[in-house]
Amino acid sequence: MKTMILLLSLTLSLAQAATPQVEQWGMFEVALEAQTSPNPFVGIDFDAVFTQGDESFTVPGFYDGEGVFKLRFMPNRVGTWSYVTRSNYEALNGKTGTLTCTPAGPDNHGPVGVRNQYHFGYADGTPYYPFGTTIYEWPFQSPEKQQQTLETLKSTSFNKARFLLIPPYRPEYCEGPHEIYDFPFVGTNKETFDFARFNPGYFRHLETCIQQLQDLGIEADVIIFRPYANPHWGMGEMDMATNERYLRYVIARLSAYRNVWWSMANENSFMEYLTDEDWDRLFHVVRDTDPYGHLRSIHNADRIYNHTHPWVTHVSLQYYMAVRFFGASPMLRDIYRKPIIHDEINYEGNISSRWGQLSSEEMVYRFWVGLIGGTYVTHGETNAGEDMGDGWISTGGTLKRLSPPRIAFLRQIVEEAPVDIDPIDQYFQTSLAGKAREYYLTYFGKESITEWPFILPKRGDLEDGLKFKVDVIDTWNMTITPLDEVFEIEKMGRYDFIDKDKKVISLPGKPYMALRIQRINP
Repeated sequence: MKTMILLLSLTLSLAQAATPQVEQWGMFEVALEAQTSPNPFVGIDFDAVFTQGDESFTVPGFYDGEGVFKLRFMPNRVGTWSYVTRSNYEALNGKTGTLTCTPAGPDNHGPVGVRNQYHFGYADGTPYYPFGTTIYEWPFQSPEKQQQTLETLKSTSFNKARFLLIPPYRPEYCEGPHEIYDFPFVGTNKETFDFARFNPGYFRHLETCIQQLQDLGIEADVIIFRPYANPHWGMGEMDMATNERYLRYVIARLSAYRNVWWSMANENSFMEYLTDEDWDRLFHVVRDTDPYGHLRSIHNADRIYNHTHPWVTHVSLQYYMAVRFFGASPMLRDIYRKPIIHDEINYEGNISSRWGQLSSEEMVYRFWVGLIGGTYVTHGETNAGEDMGDGWISTGGTLKRLSPPRIAFLRQIVEEAPVDIDPIDQYFQTSLAGKAREYYLTYFGKESITEWPFILPKRGDLEDGLKFKVDVIDTWNMTITPLDEVFEIEKMGRYDFIDKDKKVISLPGKPYMALRIQRINP
């Protein structure tokens, strides 16, 4: 009997070892060798259908060089999955297999999607609040500079990073210490490329960058197209057939990374050869090709793309005025009815261009204004005299300005809140947000207030007798001071509730103060 049990145990162990395992929302990869036509990037259809019960995904494949084709799958359910490949090339067609999906690890919450219409959340239900930064060209720097960027990010609270998949033209990338040896397309030199052939090594490096961000818990907001310096490389003015081929290749390679977001372009309106209808078409390629429905948006310059289209999941906006004043962000929410991220609000720094001259105080102020408006804001820093570009937003490296710890302080406040931060009475009290009856944040911005009468708008079924506690927040010095008093409300007139004893909260008479008000009884 013992022998039979040992044999059975060994058989089960061997069977388990033979079945690949991957955690939920991890990545499973299939690699097949096949010698194909002179250009395996064109004319070969290759995908696979992964199935578990009533759930199935059609996963696009790609050529990874040296006679190897790959498929990457991100399972969303625990259990056994089976797959079968499909191809118009016999060596890639009809291959079958299985994998076992195990429960996600403690730091793996799955991909981010839209939650509660105006907000974001991970696939496992955990809320996600984007506090992003911009590092456009960090993948194209030296290994030492890239590692320095990662070490800097470790010390911040930023949980989303915007960066380019294709570098802009810079002479430094062609010669000298910053020279890039890999480009997206195969070519005989750095100014002429064969747009029908990709360079797999280039994309493997990008994958490493995305994985490094994932390891830090940072979403990778990858910018697929960009307009900069078209005449030099031509990678900002490719024809539509090339655009679609490049787009499908990127999706096949990157979509199984759970932290990927698709940003169709940076400053798309500067790519004047593409119409809004062209962008519609490219959006449709992403929507129809990405098996997992990662977040999709597009970043504007002057002309704003129509973010109300159903294939756009959230608004990525460059409109500086929207976070300079209270009230603009709630209006944009009413227009778009989607999550809004102000991905470019000008940059904190000291360069000669006016868009890179924000003070640290102004950067933090704009974060708070955006948040109180029920939206999200992305950071960026510029520095004159850097070795290339405009400092952090261009090449990463280190941060030199004062906003990051104060942005981290704001993120802590947001994540500790028991509710999403939404406008409460946006047509009359634009500096107030939270959830009526439960939780309020009121931000005084640049005003120097010495006292504030306790008053709440009549929203959310307020009633006499409800009691609240109050914390005074210094958003610049990053302090939270609880008040000892309890505030009990009663109705005053048609629109408001006030403290029944007409209590007034004393404030220090300086800018950038806020109040956090939380109900303490049923």
